[in-house]
Amino acid sequence: MAAEAAPEAPGRTDAVTRDVRRGLPREPGGEPWPPASAAPGAADAVAGVPPTAEAVAGGVRRGLPREPGGEPWPPASAAPADGAVPGAAPSEASASLDGAAPVANAAPVADSAPREAPAPPADAAPRPPLTVRRTVWPGAAARRAASVAAPAARQPTASRPSLGDYSPVQLLGSTAVLGVFALALAGIAVLLARFVLAIGPGREFLAAFPGEYPLPASAPVGLPTWLNWSHFLNSLFLLLIIRTGWQVRREKRPAAFWSPRNDKKRRISLALWFHQALDILWIANGVVFVVLLVVTGQWMRIVPTSWEVFPNALSAALQYASLDWPTENGWVNYNSLQQLSYFAITFVAAPLAIVSGVRLSGVWPKNAARLNRLYPVEWARKVHFPTMLFFVAFIAVHVFLVLATGALRNLNHMYAARGAVDPEAFTGDPTGLLLFAASLVVMAGAWIAARPAVLVPIARLFGEVKQR
Repeated sequence: MAAEAAPEAPGRTDAVTRDVRRGLPREPGGEPWPPASAAPGAADAVAGVPPTAEAVAGGVRRGLPREPGGEPWPPASAAPADGAVPGAAPSEASASLDGAAPVANAAPVADSAPREAPAPPADAAPRPPLTVRRTVWPGAAARRAASVAAPAARQPTASRPSLGDYSPVQLLGSTAVLGVFALALAGIAVLLARFVLAIGPGREFLAAFPGEYPLPASAPVGLPTWLNWSHFLNSLFLLLIIRTGWQVRREKRPAAFWSPRNDKKRRISLALWFHQALDILWIANGVVFVVLLVVTGQWMRIVPTSWEVFPNALSAALQYASLDWPTENGWVNYNSLQQLSYFAITFVAAPLAIVSGVRLSGVWPKNAARLNRLYPVEWARKVHFPTMLFFVAFIAVHVFLVLATGALRNLNHMYAARGAVDPEAFTGDPTGLLLFAASLVVMAGAWIAARPAVLVPIARLFGEVKQR
């Protein structure tokens, strides 16, 4: 600044007393430095700075050296530009040769009180840039602030890959690799099962537990016709329930919505309505099935009545794995592995599917806070889908074993209610096979008919349907 005194800001004195420039106090609340009594040049001696550090060489004010032990800056040979005012403030020393403005973010001297820069004299001429190169640049904080202020471009959200994202060659290659891996695991399981049954302890275990145990003397023999019909309806309803359940899980834009007549505010997709309608039919068929099981005594065929069921089930599993099918006659008695499987699907998996499905349906009271805390909807979701996967796995294994362990004999038992106590008495009656083929035609027709064009008229009998 020029030698004239500017108005003092609170806590700061920049007045020039006896040609000595005075600045901030060295201590809070102290006198501006250097003291008013100091003579020109005495401030350097008091501060411990060599007299040359503040000397004026050739009209250029020189300051501290840029490096320890170096020459005061700027060099003594530097001449001031035309019109330069001696004793310029240090805040303007960072201007570049090309006329750049003083650096805005130069670090000020720490001071607890707010300060204002002294106003220049009214008759002061504009200061040209100093003849020194620029040494102060905006730091990382300034660049970071600028990048935060600018709105970042929105990146597209990564979606979950689907089968449509892969080429046919990729799908075929993945299927081939998985198939080879599955065959390798199956081969290892077969070899291991054969090895276990070939050694002495394995043969003794197989002799003690052949795979089944005798039923109670009061157990019925044979399969009645009502059980064949119940088996067919159960297969049909389960097929459509799995289809609609998967559709509800994957559907994003339903083609139609259904609402009950007495509550038009409640609206569900047409697929969900069909899924719940099938659930009702499936539950009704299951209730009739269980009641008839108890009344006719058929329950003894699928409910274990002895602890021997567990070692015999292990024996049957080893025989299946070794590809040496256990000797059985389902017309009289199931093997222990079949018995445990039928018991689990009837009295464990089916109730879990019903209980979790009711919690997820509109039948569940939404305002029952205490009941909802006791049975959260998240638990139902965690149970319902794995139960569906268990049904799919059971159906796949069940159909494979029915066809692989004597298709004609097993289909006669399950669809035609025909069989004999002696398994050798079977003569190859194709009735069961024909009925099974007819049931497949009915299932295929129901699968094709499960579309809005067919379901909308049926759904309107029980409520209102709105299509897109």
